[in-house]
Amino acid sequence: MDPVTSDVKSPGSAYRRAQAEATRVRIAESARRLFARDGYGSTSMDAIAKEAGVGDRTVYATFGAKREILTLICERWLEQAGAREMAAAILAEPDPRARLRGAARWLTTLYSTDFDVVRILDAAIDEDAETQALLRGKLRGRNRVMDALIASLGDALVIAPADAQALFRAYAAAGVYGELVAASGWPPERFEAWLAATLEGQLLGG
Repeated sequence: MDPVTSDVKSPGSAYRRAQAEATRVRIAESARRLFARDGYGSTSMDAIAKEAGVGDRTVYATFGAKREILTLICERWLEQAGAREMAAAILAEPDPRARLRGAARWLTTLYSTDFDVVRILDAAIDEDAETQALLRGKLRGRNRVMDALIASLGDALVIAPADAQALFRAYAAAGVYGELVAASGWPPERFEAWLAATLEGQLLGG
């Protein structure tokens, strides 16, 4: 049956799906606030349920495990940042220097959209094996995008591609953004300009 036709015939089903999605988002947003304030490991499913205004059973029925809430938090963060679309647009840019400046913009946009999520992910890496595996997968996904952005520079690089990728990943460490923006008060725009200039100097020779 065509899903559009099905929804027309069963408006109650569409409403229930919308309600279920709204509940998922409310739980995830409540968890994000608690993870940022109290730490991922210290936040219980019971605390998340209370923050979201739902019962424990609803949280477990919706997500099953705390790490699944973290997955939705990550997905919403990437969507809000427009990370995938931005990366595709940058890779389509024909000028290598503009592409490298775009890589700096991509990272800055990702972090400035919600740096609390970055901190949550960093803190959660010491949790159980399943959570560690989840976070390693997220990190690999981010690194694949970053590596692709640098690899696309090709012959414009003045150092080996692997070294250029490693340098970008090093500057992308959460502690660098945290120290300069969160701790020292740099506006994200200043961080982006600094990162772009630094990468251009080291990867493209000034």
